[in-house]
Amino acid sequence: MKLVTSGANPEPSKRGRPRSGRVEQAILEATATLLAERGLQALTIEDVASLAKVGKASIYRRWPSKGTLALESLLGEFLLLQPPIDTGGLTSDLNAALSAWVKAVAGTPTGRTLVALIAETQSDPGLAVAWREKFMTAARSQHRLMIERAITRGDIPMNSDGDVLMDMLYGSAYHRLLQGHLPLSKVFVRQVVAIVVAGAKAGGAVPPHALNNAPRRRSSS
Repeated sequence: MKLVTSGANPEPSKRGRPRSGRVEQAILEATATLLAERGLQALTIEDVASLAKVGKASIYRRWPSKGTLALESLLGEFLLLQPPIDTGGLTSDLNAALSAWVKAVAGTPTGRTLVALIAETQSDPGLAVAWREKFMTAARSQHRLMIERAITRGDIPMNSDGDVLMDMLYGSAYHRLLQGHLPLSKVFVRQVVAIVVAGAKAGGAVPPHALNNAPRRRSSS
């Protein structure tokens, strides 16, 4: 007679939904896929939930709107496409950084999502806050290192305003991306960098009240 033991391990059941530890990643990956296929305007929470195999409540617990979800999905990928730059010189640093930015956004799904998110911030206050706190802070912290190193090397005055220099460098690029009136070309990158570097070396980024008290280090090169 065969004895049936109660301790036999049953075959594990298949799960249709990802475990809690993988839910967020599944949602972000589904969002990235749908953004690349359809764009932000056509993106719906329902479609993300279906593709990620999660409930809509799982999404809304983490992101209050599709804009904040799209931003989170974009952020990691966008920063990966722009690794920290350190070539040893300000001009070459800025050229490499702005070229990487252009490559990431010019005619790409990432660029289209970026434009759509900027437009969405005008009507979504929560997204506007997240944009500043997450996207802008992370990107500018990474890029500002190039300015800080230039100050340390003595390439530009010590009191140079890094935020002004970043706005000059990337502001012109965002303008062309948003307006689409002229191409984000290699010539454009070189021209913008040349203007920013020349202005910075001449003290153009030093606040007026600090101009008289901004000693200039002698360049080591």
